[in-house]
Amino acid sequence: MGSMKRQRCLVSVFVVLWMALASPAVAQDDRPTMADFMGLCVHTVMFNADAYTAVTRQVRDYHGANWDLGEDPATLPQWPLAENGVNWDRLYGTWTELGYDVLVSLMFTRLPPESWADLADHAGAYGESFAAYFGPSGQGTVPTVQIGNEPTNWDDAQFRALFENVARGVRAGDPEMRIATCAAHARASDTYSKGLTDVFGGLQDLYDVITVNAYALVEGWPTWRRSFPEDPAIDFLTRIQEIIDWRDTHAPGKEVWVSEFGWDSSTQEPDPESQFAEFEDVSDRVQALYIVRTWLVFSAMDLDRAYLYWFNDDDRPQLHGSSGLTRNGEPKPSFHATAHLLSTLGASRLSRVMQQTAGEAYVYAYADPANPDQEVWVAWSPTGEEREVPFTVALDGWQVDRAEQMPFTADAVTVEVETTDEGGRFTLSEAPTYLWVSRTAPPADAGLPAPDAAPVVGDAGPPDGQDAAPMDGADTMPPAPADAGGAMMTETTTQEDGGCDCSTSGTPATGLLWVGLLGLGVRRRRKV
Repeated sequence: MGSMKRQRCLVSVFVVLWMALASPAVAQDDRPTMADFMGLCVHTVMFNADAYTAVTRQVRDYHGANWDLGEDPATLPQWPLAENGVNWDRLYGTWTELGYDVLVSLMFTRLPPESWADLADHAGAYGESFAAYFGPSGQGTVPTVQIGNEPTNWDDAQFRALFENVARGVRAGDPEMRIATCAAHARASDTYSKGLTDVFGGLQDLYDVITVNAYALVEGWPTWRRSFPEDPAIDFLTRIQEIIDWRDTHAPGKEVWVSEFGWDSSTQEPDPESQFAEFEDVSDRVQALYIVRTWLVFSAMDLDRAYLYWFNDDDRPQLHGSSGLTRNGEPKPSFHATAHLLSTLGASRLSRVMQQTAGEAYVYAYADPANPDQEVWVAWSPTGEEREVPFTVALDGWQVDRAEQMPFTADAVTVEVETTDEGGRFTLSEAPTYLWVSRTAPPADAGLPAPDAAPVVGDAGPPDGQDAAPMDGADTMPPAPADAGGAMMTETTTQEDGGCDCSTSGTPATGLLWVGLLGLGVRRRRKV
């Protein structure tokens, strides 16, 4: 037993050192607020924008370029009308009025390479026209455009040409409009993600944001089983960190956004005769736990935004068929948990990582710079089990004013915290506990800002190409009823029949001391 304890101690020391070396500290003032950080993937006329203001201020819309261009990319739309009749002013204008920041993901799956008689000319003209009308200098409803989501039917050379020409058109149409890459990673291109070096190398002046679709997959088909977000045995976080590292080396100053993450939770059983006969989802409770904890973990990485997939589902037990915060328009537990997260931390930024120990406890501190004497601490058990343990957090000049546990309904869940000589004592569980604290004594020193949360390196994870999967959906665009204002998706299709290209993949306080001793307190990269 003593040998096992020594081994665990050595592993802990290795993790602390590795995180100190791999994860430069991030200045609090450079971090986004949680309201600016938490995004939601949506789809055009299907999105009831009024119903989701409690859970996000950032939306990412799957916008089929074929809606705008029809079957002939040479013919530009007469904005604000798409070729199929959708009035984009009615949609994006309404969303903007409700306070949403809109990221439009232009999808080209239904306009494959052979559709373009003159790719350079027509793609450039489309990008310029789109930016000039919707960009900050035009209607002001679309500050950022993503060129492609998961362009599965474009090879690397073809997509690089498409991206470059659309991006040059966007820059000409409105230099103020920001440009995001399609789903990418710092590896060779696969079915669902383009390689950053192979496709975007040398094009740094044509994009402002790198995006990644990331799912916590343990394996792909036939189960598509996903794990908990902090799991060190999968490459969920390491794959994102690879992109951050690539950015730091090759494209400093660019932002990194997670454009998709999420978990399915259905109340139904899979069809035994379908391709999803062995599909494994999670319960509604677990979906809520993992979604909230993912946003928290992401907030400690050098990321600027993270979009949850998806907003609403119809309870289908298949891949991406039950990923919504609502089910048939009714809030799931994840909706209430997300609304609580946003209302609690929306105006705050991550201040520091107080503890991050795999399998034991994560504790993060969030603060509103306007109120430096008040913080919210968030603590949870980072496992995939229903684990509950007594836990004490050192207060060190702070007092706990109140505490709540992440709720699964609209009602708050009060937590009793006992103040002892050692600190605040409460029950730590898989559901994050929020502690509102206020300062009772001036700090001895300002300390270091939070290091980026570096994942524990694991040797497992899905093979390349299984980090995403054909999903039903968002690119399936049948004609709309006359009163819908344009096309409306009423049913989804699989990739086989031309569906969407929008599928879908600890440091304790001593760790901060190591960072200080090693002189690695590097500030967040400067925005350029």
